[in-house]
Amino acid sequence: MNILDIFKSGNTVLTFKDIFLSFGETNPALLRRKLSYYVKKNYLYPLRRGIYAKNKNYNKYELATRICTPSYISFETVLSDCSVNFQYYTQIFVASYKTKEIECDGQKYVYSKMRDDILTNPSGVRNQDGYSIASVERAFLDIIYSHKNYHFDNLSPLNWDKVYELLPIYGGNKRMAKTVKLHHEGFKNGLT
Repeated sequence: MNILDIFKSGNTVLTFKDIFLSFGETNPALLRRKLSYYVKKNYLYPLRRGIYAKNKNYNKYELATRICTPSYISFETVLSDCSVNFQYYTQIFVASYKTKEIECDGQKYVYSKMRDDILTNPSGVRNQDGYSIASVERAFLDIIYSHKNYHFDNLSPLNWDKVYELLPIYGGNKRMAKTVKLHHEGFKNGLT
């Protein structure tokens, strides 16, 4: 098996661990040398230590969730894409097990720590194209969970039944429940 055969999958980004497990190589040092050879021959594009792409046209959302695992795309990235926020962000915002900012290949990734039970709950998170991404309702709740006073530009994309269905994920957080209710009332009264 050629090491590049693993890129026939739909993924655009792979980690050393992915390659090690897929290739069946028993010697990590030998695999590192092979990967180094493929990088020198421009068959692999190195992104970070132990993370590679097929080429420079990789999926940045996929990379974001491969740098820190478990994680999913959320917060301002999803809210802007769904027109809840009108501001354009160049950063990619990610829910993760730790808070940190990383710049990789000219792109800034902002990771926000979520409690383990929230982060690993799959409700309102879908898997697509090699990464996980929050629904607009889950991203809305993630923002409320992590920011006490946050302004939303347009709440019409939200399905309020789904918002209330997802709210228990956050462990009965009374502040969140109150904030969600205030936003919902404001939306019903035409304030947002």
